[in-house]
Amino acid sequence: MSSRAADRGPGRSAPLALTLDGDDAERAVNVAKALASTPRWRLLRVLGEQLRNVGELADALGMPPSTVAMHLRVLEEAGLVRTELVPGRRGRQRVCQRVFDHVRWHLPRGEARPEHDIVEASLPVGGYADADVVPTCGLAGSDAVIGLLDDPAAFFEPEHVDAQLVWFRHGHLTYRFPNRLPPRSRADTLWLSLELCSEAPMHHHDWPSDVSVSVNGVLLGTWTSPADFGGRRGLLTPPWWDARNSQYGMLKEWRVTDEGSFVDGMRLSGVRIDDLALSSRPFVAVRIGVDPNARHVGGINLFGRTFGNYAQDIVLRLRHGPVTAD
Repeated sequence: MSSRAADRGPGRSAPLALTLDGDDAERAVNVAKALASTPRWRLLRVLGEQLRNVGELADALGMPPSTVAMHLRVLEEAGLVRTELVPGRRGRQRVCQRVFDHVRWHLPRGEARPEHDIVEASLPVGGYADADVVPTCGLAGSDAVIGLLDDPAAFFEPEHVDAQLVWFRHGHLTYRFPNRLPPRSRADTLWLSLELCSEAPMHHHDWPSDVSVSVNGVLLGTWTSPADFGGRRGLLTPPWWDARNSQYGMLKEWRVTDEGSFVDGMRLSGVRIDDLALSSRPFVAVRIGVDPNARHVGGINLFGRTFGNYAQDIVLRLRHGPVTAD
């Protein structure tokens, strides 16, 4: 998956083309599902004209605002639409923007021997190697809270590895994935996939938070989570979890290549795959957190396979070329 950027709107830049390759089936399917809807096609057409808020979209499409919000959520989770908070007449309002003008598809090549191989590892959200967090914070397993709420010491309870939901105001968690790259091979692409959102009291659909991701000590960039999602139960969230709390997140994918670092196809930085020194150690260290000095210190929720909307842990994939001879 790659993208190229061009200007859209005063002082702003957005990718125009999204290219989906045959090696990334999960991403391609998510985009296809988001586009498989006539109302969402109409919504994308309207957003192709100019930036709109939810009320303006509802008027233009003749839909209830709640229906528009539902369709926007699907498109945003697929990385096709993004929302930003801007000053308005009555305080800040959420404005929606279409991210791409073109979507290109490369289908799998069939049974031919691939030129690249992919190795994959996953860790539960509670499977971190180090924690440095500030309240509000906590952990929840599949059937109960782990330790005490708003107590950073809970993150060091032996049961923390069983957590399926973790949250904190600011700070970070560091995960160490096994480095399964074969000896004498070079990675050309790294993918990191996880479900997350901001962390507000209970939940709040207007709660931006700047989430930073680093790999092997190198900052890939910062993505702003728009909200702490709630109001309806997550598809996987267990019944015992209070319905007023955070319920689900957005499935986001960070990607690092020879061209730079991206999140859902949008360029984050010029950090390239070789900057990560992936062959230098037997693990890949991934740090996820919110900087206390960020513009939006809105916390973070990380969802595991039994919370939220997506039945997956934190997944790291590395694509590498042929193993070279000595």
